[in-house]
Amino acid sequence: MDSFSSDQALRDFVTGLPKAELHLHIEGTLEPEMIFELARRNGVKLAYASEQALRDAYAFTDLQSFLDLYYAGASVLLTERDFHDMALAYLERVHADARHVEIMFDPQTHTDRGVAIETVFAGLASAMRQAREQWGLGGYLILSFLRHLSEADAFAVLEQALPLRDQYADLWVAIGLDSSERGNPPEKFARVYARCRELGFRLVAHAGEEGPPAYVRDALDLLRVERIDHGVRSEEDPRLLRRLIEQRTPLTVCPLSNLKLRVVDELEQHNLARLLRQGLCVTVNSDDPAYFGGYLADNYVEAARSLSLGRRELGALARNSIEASFLPDGKKKPLQEELDRYLAANSPSR
Repeated sequence: MDSFSSDQALRDFVTGLPKAELHLHIEGTLEPEMIFELARRNGVKLAYASEQALRDAYAFTDLQSFLDLYYAGASVLLTERDFHDMALAYLERVHADARHVEIMFDPQTHTDRGVAIETVFAGLASAMRQAREQWGLGGYLILSFLRHLSEADAFAVLEQALPLRDQYADLWVAIGLDSSERGNPPEKFARVYARCRELGFRLVAHAGEEGPPAYVRDALDLLRVERIDHGVRSEEDPRLLRRLIEQRTPLTVCPLSNLKLRVVDELEQHNLARLLRQGLCVTVNSDDPAYFGGYLADNYVEAARSLSLGRRELGALARNSIEASFLPDGKKKPLQEELDRYLAANSPSR
């Protein structure tokens, strides 16, 4: 028997799983309470009268309706302390659930408002280094380009960031691509990705959330990414699906995000379990947890409840997250061994 005796037993099992979070937008961890706290600190006027009024606005119809609110929320981030406090709040929440996190951030969201890119890096890095010292939580940064802006804008922010690379070499290892997929195909960023590849960055990109399976294929062929963020629509193309299985291309799937943004109408309809059972390297992540109703463990728990995932499959998802991470092999191995011990100690037969 691979099921759980209670909801608490499921949550306890999930919380204890050694695992990594690979798809997390740090600006998407701003809870309404922190948005209002930072607004008061910085003298920013918000369009909402209270934390609850803001939370009540989280009724999204699609990706763009979320992004509009997401960028408005980010307007309260102005100082190094703001970025530090935002990141540390997330890291404090997740350190009980994860051993390693790979955090996406959108510098253009901030530089376009006059915030120096040095301020963004400094605040995020200080929080991540504190979490490493305080809780043993490792992590990397993924600088993500906004795909609704131009490739020229992406090149510009890359050139602004490159002088900081040595200072943050322990953290900044990868490049990503996010924001609205519609009308912004991967090919739009082929040249900047080629430059990032020459510079030795690891590469990921959002594709196949709202965009078609062709966006996933183009992210692989034109951008030459190692990992696909979301990718749930890949199932619509059997040939692409076979390729993802054969190449062990990771998909960083975000179940509660897909539900909240109407990619699926019910979590029971989600294809996460089906993809896993077909042999894809799928992982579970929280995306923008302050807006979508759940952090990492919540996504595991809700997926397990809705899709009948037992210990073995939850363990497989955790194992995939370690495999798909950008950790060097020498750091993956101890995590994989820890996971093996955990699963053996928490098997249904015990």
